[in-house]
Amino acid sequence: MSEHFGTLSDGTPVHRWTLERAGVRVRILSYGGIVQSLEVPDRDGRTADVVLGFAGLDGYLDHPGPYLGALIGRYANRIAGGRFTLDGVPYALAPNNPPNSLHGGERGFDKRVWKGTPVEHGVRLDRVSPHGEEGFPGRVEVSATYTLEADGALRIAYEAVTDAPTVVNLTNHSYFNLAGAGAGDAGGHELRLAASRFTPVDADLIPTGSTAEVAGTRFDFRAARKVGSGYDHNFVLDKGVTRGAEEVAELYDPSTGRVLTVATTEPGLQLYTADHLSAPFTPGDGIALETQNFPDSPNRPEFPSTVLRPGEVFRSETVYGFSVR
Repeated sequence: MSEHFGTLSDGTPVHRWTLERAGVRVRILSYGGIVQSLEVPDRDGRTADVVLGFAGLDGYLDHPGPYLGALIGRYANRIAGGRFTLDGVPYALAPNNPPNSLHGGERGFDKRVWKGTPVEHGVRLDRVSPHGEEGFPGRVEVSATYTLEADGALRIAYEAVTDAPTVVNLTNHSYFNLAGAGAGDAGGHELRLAASRFTPVDADLIPTGSTAEVAGTRFDFRAARKVGSGYDHNFVLDKGVTRGAEEVAELYDPSTGRVLTVATTEPGLQLYTADHLSAPFTPGDGIALETQNFPDSPNRPEFPSTVLRPGEVFRSETVYGFSVR
């Protein structure tokens, strides 16, 4: 089902799609590809929205900083100094997270209106990112398809092609609170990550270029434990890049019994405990599990490549599964 959700100041309409299947209901916006709400039952069958969001379009326009539920691109996470060189050509990006570029720049994919097309059990969002948008090279055609599986899992499948060499790194930036949006601090959730290493960062949250063992550190989530706070870090998933989505994370809320599993094709996962959320939210209200490639990969040849060239197809897939125990 689709409906009118609001209108931008330039007159562009924004639509909302509602998908329902297997007791799960999700709402997707054409503005920013945003997952506005995601309602799932708890162990007693009571349904609640488990992602942070706003009731109306103005909330997203007035509070763009948290990237609530948004589709992030052209490059998710940080690029050091807002600069990179590709095939010997230097490119300058907006330093919107001084001194770095973050989540695609001043007007990344999260602040664009996408064209929506219904598909079986879902919606496909498309847009063209022109050459030079936010400083990135190449005209890139991008799609993100949101579908609900037979078991109620939300699958997001991304594709992109380019007419010139560029870099692409896409993710969804939902903040999860399995006790229900507005239920307070999510730090008591229990997290398990299939990651034996992480990428240490400097004071500006840019990777140093090395990877480090999680064993014996606060980054060790190989066995489930309470998340706590103080995380905005990329974890190196043990599975690496895979053709199909493989499970890499589980988040559990003991108070409601809700379980979130995350499966992905990507090699990394950024854990962000929302320590910098501000009004109308408070720090720790949700937990972001951003499946993606590593931060600053365009400047780090030792990391998995994010380069997309003409004739290639970028493909990425993440599946959010829901259950109770």
